This record gives sequence, structure tokens and C-alpha cells, in this order.
Amino acid sequence: MLEDRLLFIDAEAIVIDKPAGLPVDTPRDGSPSINARLDELTFGFQRLPVAVHRLDRDTSGCLLLARNPKALKRFAQAFETGAVTKRYLAVLDGVPDDDSGTIELPLAKVSSAASGWRMRGDPAGRPARTRWRRIDSGNGRALIAFFPETGRTHQIRVHAAEGLGIPIMGDPVYGAGGPAMMLHAANLTVPRPGKPDVNAGAPLPPHFAASGFAP
Repeated sequence: MLEDRLLFIDAEAIVIDKPAGLPVDTPRDGSPSINARLDELTFGFQRLPVAVHRLDRDTSGCLLLARNPKALKRFAQAFETGAVTKRYLAVLDGVPDDDSGTIELPLAKVSSAASGWRMRGDPAGRPARTRWRRIDSGNGRALIAFFPETGRTHQIRVHAAEGLGIPIMGDPVYGAGGPAMMLHAANLTVPRPGKPDVNAGAPLPPHFAASGFAP
């Protein structure tokens, strides 16, 4: 149950630990999604909460939902202006030469009838910036903390694969694929002037153990 994955709650906000494999938006085939199960997250309110942002289907971790329209507008503005602090953890299929750095690689969407759509680095694309830091390494892999400063689609995944030249382990689009993609939204902080920040942290999920980095 989604209510068992609660990380933060007050009158304005809910943060849950979204499981990998469950999309936020309902797919065309009507398969399970966060939006189809919002009734599990009312916690006594009549109004259904609304997801403020999106995580990819295969990404786990902190997902913010607003509990009323005013909060939704305020939180959405915080994301749009870059006021939200996000920390992701990912396992890369290789080890970067440096310990830390910043990736500035504009992104654009491309599509074809044969392979569908994906994002790629493109000088004419939308600006995208991600800071990163290596936390650990072993067995030819690295555990990396990513701090995206913009919120482009697939930003961390493309910045790993093209910016660092090392894809995320298990990435089915930009890497070699596998049983699970090792990308996790570990921390989320949303400032609220005059009120305590929305601050949540999600522990590494069990499937990270398969990468050699225990949760």
C-alpha cells in the first residue's frame, strides 16, 4: 500500500517513497500507476492529492504530492524556479576518473518510428545542469550522488551516459538494461517561506544490493 511508503506529511504536502516499476501517470493500457491509486493517500482529506513532479517509471524514491490547489501552485513554482534541492543516488556501469564535477549538457527530444523517443545531448536543446559526486566504487562500478539543478526529462540518465560517458546500471534506454535501473531519488527539500521546509529522505531500495552497494 502506498500509505505504508509515507516519508512526510502535513496539511499541505505528502512525500512517498515511490517504488521502482510504478509510473506516476496512468499508462494508455490502464496498468497500475500512482495517479490511479491516489485514494490510498487521502489520510482523512476528501480531496485527492496531486503529484507535483514526475519520476520515471523505473526510478524509485521521493515523490511530492500537494494536498490542496494553493500548495500545488506554490510547490510547482518552487520546482520551476530551481528552489527545490534534489539528491539522487545511482550506480554507474563504470568509474569516473574524477571524484566530482558539474555536467552542463543541453537536452533535446528525438523520436523515430522504429525506436520511439528518447533524449540526447544537443547544443540547441534546453539547458540542463547536474552536479555530481562519487560516494563509493568497487567491482568496476561507482555509486554516485547527483544533484540536478534543472528538471529536464531523463536528465540524470543522459548526463550519466553522455556527460560522464558511463550509463546508469540497468538503464533500458541509455545503457545495457537489466533487471532494474539503479536510480533512486534519495532526498528532497522544498522551501516554504514562513513555514518549515518539506524535507524527506528515502532509503536505498533492496534492489541496489544486486549492484554491490547495500541499501
